Amino acid sequence: MPLRIPEVLLVEPRVFADERGYFMEVWHARKYAEAGLPARFVQDNQSYSRRGTLRGLHYQVGQPQGKLVRAVSGAIFDVAVDLRRSSPTFGRWVGATLSGENQAQLYVPEGFAHGFLVTSEEAVVEYKCTDFYSPADERTLAWNDTAVGVEWPIPAGELPCLSAKDLAGASLAQAEVFA
Repeated sequence: MPLRIPEVLLVEPRVFADERGYFMEVWHARKYAEAGLPARFVQDNQSYSRRGTLRGLHYQVGQPQGKLVRAVSGAIFDVAVDLRRSSPTFGRWVGATLSGENQAQLYVPEGFAHGFLVTSEEAVVEYKCTDFYSPADERTLAWNDTAVGVEWPIPAGELPCLSAKDLAGASLAQAEVFA
């Protein structure tokens, strides 16, 4: 399902639940390709974070990555920011709540910065990438850049837990972006 930025897709997989638990297809190349997602992923990543942790907004310039993101457990507010200068939605963001309960996934295409805020006590996040991690190509957009204006669900008076890299993110005006 496309969101306000049509290239960013919210995927709601079919979940088959009964008294034993549930079963779902996390990835099905043919079905996902029909829905507009790429058919090839080359790397899977997983992170564990505590409440209030904000990871991002990350992207890679020379070797951009598309990402299919899901919360295996816990809940996150997941965000994509369009960094394609030629796009009518350049500099705009879209977000969705992903959780182990709703099993939703967010596809963040190449040319977008990606980040998430943990809104539960803990969260395990897994994401598939369309290209390999390239430290030399990695960039960080400031999580709190007012030109982008992401509305993070951070309680009043609190600050997110950020890495040194994420604290040093560039503003949209200073960021290296895509054509």
